[in-house]
Amino acid sequence: MIKIFKNELDSEVVKKVEKIEDNCWINLVHPTTDEIKYVVDTLGIDEDLITKVLDEEELPRIEKTDNATLVVVDGPFMEDTHIKNKYTTYPLGIIICNDLHVITVSLKEFSILKDFECGKVKTFYTYKKSRFLIQLLLRTASSYLKVLNLVNADIHKKEKVLYHSTSNKQLVELLDIEKTLVYFITSLKANDVVLDKLSKGSTITLYEEDIELLEDTIVENKQGIEMCTIYKEILSSITDTYATIVSNNLNVVMKFLAGITIVLSIPTMISSFLGMNVSLGGFANQDYAFVMICFFSFLLALFVAWLLKKKDML
Repeated sequence: MIKIFKNELDSEVVKKVEKIEDNCWINLVHPTTDEIKYVVDTLGIDEDLITKVLDEEELPRIEKTDNATLVVVDGPFMEDTHIKNKYTTYPLGIIICNDLHVITVSLKEFSILKDFECGKVKTFYTYKKSRFLIQLLLRTASSYLKVLNLVNADIHKKEKVLYHSTSNKQLVELLDIEKTLVYFITSLKANDVVLDKLSKGSTITLYEEDIELLEDTIVENKQGIEMCTIYKEILSSITDTYATIVSNNLNVVMKFLAGITIVLSIPTMISSFLGMNVSLGGFANQDYAFVMICFFSFLLALFVAWLLKKKDML
């Protein structure tokens, strides 16, 4: 999919245009071969700059050619699975071409790009390439913080369920969250290297207003790293603790079932003995013999239950 956007000088209104023009933004989301060829032929850039970003395993980095600069970062993306808030990371490529065009390339349609398309980002101008790049990086860093808040809420919900659980389902979901945090930490640290390189000013031209915005981006990214690290440590501790709690809850259930089995076996045992071909004498001819045997069995079962309860075995 290819979308082309542009706004006029001193206007924050972003308009969609049909063809590539100067000072426009070209958004490529899982583009087809024809769409890639159209952009490459029109702008005269290396096709590898686009195709490399379409690799899921592409690492955050900066690459410069004669007429273009590629900046790759990892962004969070919610997978469409049966697990709620199942997140992973995908590469997002930003190409500044001939200082006239900005190209974004991604396998997935990130929500941060939609914000730019809908004009939700203030002071966004397609002709201010450096600021647009840094705004994208800032939005990417901020999106990690939003996702981490959702992840933290998920951890608290599962923690409440685990306290009384005897199932491993919630533990497996916590392990999935821990895996997500590992991906996030790896991506955020790689993004931090890219931001550090951009801050030196040798990659793109930075204006005074852009430097402050880039500093905010670096702070947001480092905050994301710290939050991920803290949540991962907490989650590791919770997983170990609640694995023990789940095991203990299961032991309590097994102890209760074993105690109930013993208590219920007493009437069964008595009725089995009395059901044999054994003479009971005159007692067998009593009108209330059956009721008396049941009553005696019930009292004996209650006594055993009380005894097991006293010894904390029931």
